[in-house]
Amino acid sequence: MKNNILLLPGDGVGPEVMSEAVKLIDCFNSHKLTNINYEYSDIGSIALDNYNAPLPEITLTKALKADCVLLGAIGTPKHDNNPRELKPEYGLLCLRKALNLYVNVRPIMSFEALSDSSTLKSEVISNMDILIIRELIGDIYFGEPRGFNTDSDDVYAYNTMKYSKNEITRIANFAFDAAMHRSKKVTSVDKANVLETSQLWRETVTDIASSNYNKINLNHMYIDNAAMQLIKNPKQFDVILTSNMFGDILSDEASMLTGSIGMLPSASLSNKYALYEPIHGSAPDIANKGTVNPLAMILSCAMMFEFTFNNIKLSNLIKNAVNDVLKNGIMTQDISASNDYISTSEMGDKIVEYVSKSVK
Repeated sequence: MKNNILLLPGDGVGPEVMSEAVKLIDCFNSHKLTNINYEYSDIGSIALDNYNAPLPEITLTKALKADCVLLGAIGTPKHDNNPRELKPEYGLLCLRKALNLYVNVRPIMSFEALSDSSTLKSEVISNMDILIIRELIGDIYFGEPRGFNTDSDDVYAYNTMKYSKNEITRIANFAFDAAMHRSKKVTSVDKANVLETSQLWRETVTDIASSNYNKINLNHMYIDNAAMQLIKNPKQFDVILTSNMFGDILSDEASMLTGSIGMLPSASLSNKYALYEPIHGSAPDIANKGTVNPLAMILSCAMMFEFTFNNIKLSNLIKNAVNDVLKNGIMTQDISASNDYISTSEMGDKIVEYVSKSVK
């Protein structure tokens, strides 16, 4: 039986990194390690151009039928001034909501070969292994009411930050379960000294830990302190559990610990659906130049094989290939410490080459 994947290249550098992911999937198919069928659809800016909607009905229908979704990137300056419902990013928000993708998993790993690429000292980040578990479909990004009030002389805008106990419970359970397979340490990040939503968050997370996860070492940290500690001493963290907005900020901050945002994958999960994507965004300033780093997308494929297809062997095969390529000094422009670097396509070819060596 075939495994069906929906590919959403999206905008900017999205199609470029997607091409390298397809090379890898085709490689596994050719070696009879997988039998994956994939099809393409539009989302974001390209979907606005083709369908006048950031998430066309045809894309959503395909996503609901697929085993999982692989996404490139979303957003171009062309549509920055559109109303919210016609912004490229709104398509991704709608897709997350439609697939109920309430868990976002972002591994923050250090690669020894990239120790000089980070702005932090190598001893601070060596052997770093952090897992950020971010709630993805609640919080201020989705809260209602929201909007602008233009009825008075002093125009104002407003957003609603909201969480239910059930929303907090399910993301906390996921984080605690993940921690049980690691060092059994969870840092829950909130702003409970100011926000009522964070007070409920802290209370609920504490209750779940004491009732069901007494082997977990749980500590709480305010978001401002967490942002500072992530730079000061990142290896104090193992699993970070946090809300949608705080997780958005912390995961992008943490990405720079590794030396490049182009190195980090992510998985967005529900009980039934999954979406995998690099966290680097569409980067329109470098689109179509062949310089974007495809490794975050390739490592997203590794997460896909782990979480959706339960194939740890292939997941590790990809991660080992990435590590070996970097160890041999083969790098794209963003992570190279010199003028000696290869293109996006060449990096994809190298990963396929190293993977093929391992399976022969």
